[in-house]
Amino acid sequence: MSNFIRFGKYLVAKEIIKPADVISARMLQRRNNLMIGELAKTKGWITDDDILKILIIQEEHGEKFGEIAVKEKYLKQEQVEKLLQEQKDSYMFFGEALVSIQVITEEEVSGQLKEFEKAKQGI
Repeated sequence: MSNFIRFGKYLVAKEIIKPADVISARMLQRRNNLMIGELAKTKGWITDDDILKILIIQEEHGEKFGEIAVKEKYLKQEQVEKLLQEQKDSYMFFGEALVSIQVITEEEVSGQLKEFEKAKQGI
């Protein structure tokens, strides 16, 4: 089994979930797991244009969004730290998303993750 197989593909291959469940769970993650720029925008701290400018700089220099936002004076360091903590606190993992859309239980996710890790390592 490939070391690069993703948990969703693994669960589909084992016929525990359907391919559509992977998409639904990923969509839930995308809605829930906001990027720092999106979080800052919801607070009214930056605009869409600010985000775009930061992203362009990020493409050119490969620095982190928050570092650029502070360096270019779009955000203060304290704001970035608050956004990072908020992002961390609200992060939804793929397994959590599957449980949330009610296609698998927490216990099943836990057990399958253990099996998945063993399969990835060829045990």
